[in-house]
Amino acid sequence: MRAPRFLALAAAGVLAVSPAACGSATEAADAPQPSASGGFSVRDPWVKAADKGMTAAFGTLVNDGSADVTVVAASSPVSPMELHEMAMQDGAMVMRPKQGGLVVKAGGSHVLEPGGDHLMLMNLTRPVRAGDEVTFTLTFADGRTTDVRAVAKPFTGAGESYAPSMAPR
Repeated sequence: MRAPRFLALAAAGVLAVSPAACGSATEAADAPQPSASGGFSVRDPWVKAADKGMTAAFGTLVNDGSADVTVVAASSPVSPMELHEMAMQDGAMVMRPKQGGLVVKAGGSHVLEPGGDHLMLMNLTRPVRAGDEVTFTLTFADGRTTDVRAVAKPFTGAGESYAPSMAPR
């Protein structure tokens, strides 16, 4: 498990991006987001602001339930989405789809962070600007879903780039 503080998020069906007042969107997104999915929530969800191309979503997936859960998909009307990881390949760090989904152990958490596991928003159809609220629907291996709201934030990060050349197919 990675040290928290860089946040994470997961997604899968409906994503709505709309301008929101920073105060109210931030307060709503910073609170742990309860779920209809039995003790699952996302703590501190956020999205890296971007005008076009690709961006990513982050936060901490929290499972207070008694059984492991696996997030298997993420999608959105404003952008196709994929679950991604950063991994060593041929001596270089590369971004690639996360095989098997994002497993959150019972009573545990899973951090989505820049330079690690994250949710990719591919080929944005409109800008995601700082202060926008982004709503995601996460899909679990058993078919259940849960909605998550995240605020878009400016972030230059540790030099990672969410460019097509980093996502080999």
